Amino acid sequence: MKTSKGLATMIGMIMVWAPGAIAQDLIVNSYGGPYEAIIRERIIEPFEQQFGVDVVYDAVGSASQDYAKIKATGGRPGFDVVVMTASQSLDGCRDGLLEPLTPAAVPNVAALNPRVREIAGECGAVHELQYLSLVWRKDKLPQGLTSWSDLLDDKLEGKVILPTFQNVMAAYLIAVMSVTHGGDLLEAVDPGFQAVAELAHRSVGFEQASSVMETYIKDGRAWAMPFWNGRAQLLMESGLPIDYVSPKEGTVPLVATLNVPSGAENKDAALKFVNFWLEKTSQEAWVTGYKVGSARPDIDVPDDVRNRQITTAADLDALLLPDLAALSQRLPQWGSRWEREVVTQAR
Repeated sequence: MKTSKGLATMIGMIMVWAPGAIAQDLIVNSYGGPYEAIIRERIIEPFEQQFGVDVVYDAVGSASQDYAKIKATGGRPGFDVVVMTASQSLDGCRDGLLEPLTPAAVPNVAALNPRVREIAGECGAVHELQYLSLVWRKDKLPQGLTSWSDLLDDKLEGKVILPTFQNVMAAYLIAVMSVTHGGDLLEAVDPGFQAVAELAHRSVGFEQASSVMETYIKDGRAWAMPFWNGRAQLLMESGLPIDYVSPKEGTVPLVATLNVPSGAENKDAALKFVNFWLEKTSQEAWVTGYKVGSARPDIDVPDDVRNRQITTAADLDALLLPDLAALSQRLPQWGSRWEREVVTQAR
C-alpha cells in the first residue's frame, strides 16, 4: 500500500477543483517504502536537475486504486504521471482515460522490446519487469523451495503470508497454482482456487501491501510467501537470511508501466518524465537500484543483476504469460470467488 502524502494530495485536489489552475509542479504518483527512496535518488532528482522541473511525489493508493481514481475523475485524478501495471494500461486505453505514449510523444518507447510494448498497449510505457517468485527464510528452511506446491507442505503450517485480492499478486497466485495443479492460466482455474483456499487455511493471514507482507518474513512470523522478485532481492541484500526462486512450474511476470492520465495538468512535463525514465542510463540506474528487469535490451548491468532478472526475449519466453486484457475482464469474478472460497478458509 502506498503511504499517504497530504501535501501532494492537497495540491492534486486544488488542480482538479480549480478550473483555471496552472500546474507549477509535476506530480508523480507511485509507491512508498524502499521504492520511494530509490526513485528519488535514481530518477526524480536527476530529472529535476536536467529539466528544472520540481517533482511532487505522491505515494497514495495501489495501482488498482489509482486507476479507480482516474476513472472516477474522468482522467483528471490530480497527478500527472502514475505507476501502474499493464492491466490498468490496457483498461485505460480502452476507456480513453490514459494518454497514448507513442514514439512521437515518448521517443524512448521505440527502444523497448516490441513484445513487451505489445503486452502493455499504446498507453503504457514499460519501465520495469518483475516476476512472482517464491521466497523463503533460509534459516528456517535450509533445504529451500522449488515448487509452488511447497507452500502446502506441513512444515509451513501457519507460516505463510498471503496477499489480499486488492494486490494483483493474488490473481497471479491463482493462475500459477492453477497451472501447478492441472489447470490453466485463465479458463480452467478451479484447481488454482482450491489450492489457494487450502493454503489460506494454513496461512498466518492476508495483507494488501507488499511492504507489509515483507515485515512478516523479516520478523519470522512467516517463513515463506509469494513475492515480487525485485523486492525479494532487496531483502536479500539488506542482510536478511532469505532466498527466492522462479518455481519449476513457471511463473507470471509483473509488467509495470508509467502512465499519463488524459486530463493531466502538466502533460508536457509528464511526457518528458516518462521519456527520461526510459533512457538507457536511467534504466540502468533503476535496474541496479531497485533490482528489477528492463524492457530495453541494450542496457548494460552487472551479470549478478542480469542473471536473476527479466532482461532478454528468452527470459520472457520462459514465463507464463496470460492474456492481460482477458485477465482484467475476469478480475471482478475472481475477486468475488476469492472472498467466498479463499478468505472464508482462513484461520
